[in-house]
Amino acid sequence: MQARKHKIALVGYRLNKGGLEKVMSSLSVYFGQKGIDIHNIVFVDDIGYPYSGTLVNIGRMKLGKNKVFEKLKLFLFFKKYIKENQFDYIIDFRYRIKPFQEYILSKFVYNSKTIYTVHNSWLQTYLPNSKFLTRQICKGKHSVVCVSNGIKMLVEEKFQLQNSVLIYNPIDLDKMKTIANDQIDIKMPYIIAAGRFDSNNVKQFDRLIIAYSNSILPQNDISLVLLGDGELSDAYKEVAIESGVSDKIHILGFKSNPYKYFKNALFLVLCSKYEGFGMTLIEALACETPVISFNCVSGPNEIIINNENGLLVENQNFDKLIDAMNLFVEDTVLYNQCKNNSLRSIERFSIEKIGKQWQDLMGINIY
Repeated sequence: MQARKHKIALVGYRLNKGGLEKVMSSLSVYFGQKGIDIHNIVFVDDIGYPYSGTLVNIGRMKLGKNKVFEKLKLFLFFKKYIKENQFDYIIDFRYRIKPFQEYILSKFVYNSKTIYTVHNSWLQTYLPNSKFLTRQICKGKHSVVCVSNGIKMLVEEKFQLQNSVLIYNPIDLDKMKTIANDQIDIKMPYIIAAGRFDSNNVKQFDRLIIAYSNSILPQNDISLVLLGDGELSDAYKEVAIESGVSDKIHILGFKSNPYKYFKNALFLVLCSKYEGFGMTLIEALACETPVISFNCVSGPNEIIINNENGLLVENQNFDKLIDAMNLFVEDTVLYNQCKNNSLRSIERFSIEKIGKQWQDLMGINIY
């Protein structure tokens, strides 16, 4: 008798543009290749990344004039869909910023084999500040997957959860190697940074532009390329003008294939206020491009081996960031060493290895 096919729901807000969404996409494709019945449930009608299995685009169910009634209708649809499909596992990738809503979902929608993911050291993005409420939401659930050891330590320290586990974010190395070789229309040497230009300014690209302007890079005709979009795009352009480097700052918007830009960059810079894991770091390293990053509370120091595949900079010290950028330009021996070590340093994050860890977590042994 043929064994029943495993059935998993992946729940997220969208399938486009963000690093979190890219992780959901990668796991969707991986699980699908393993013959698992995947249902991708999203609440925002924004689909750009690949997926396998069924797409349940709740975001396309437009809200009418009575938004309270419509939200209730969508909630009931979601609840019914989860109940009728009897999933083996539910993996929740969403931001969880409404504590009462999450409590309702936990107790009346999700089953015991639910896995919550935490992708940021800014924990309240994924778990309520209230220790009592977080413990109630996570009580009886299968696990809370943290994407860095730093996040796992914070979660355990703050909430004393017994079901937290560490699984890093994956990358599809084979796919990345292929599309990273696509041609780009940039001829000048450049460094690169990538991320959302959101109003919280977590990536701090304005301060990166200022730091770049005070480095030796402009006078060496090395440009700064920014990939991403959002409401701060015009503000970043103003900062570039005020800093006198507008001719060397290239804001290219969101790119579905950022890897070809990573591949041709001298190095990538990450200067976020905080990180969860730092997907752009492993993506750049996979493209054989060394990296410079703040030593954030979580993430970068689990990816970067200082002076081996990149440079770790004292957290939030922009003067030290300038020094690091200068060092990569001036010290070619160090730079080439980091470049040569880049790819092999992140092979442990391949989708095959990380995907197997997810299978082991759920007890799904398919090879």
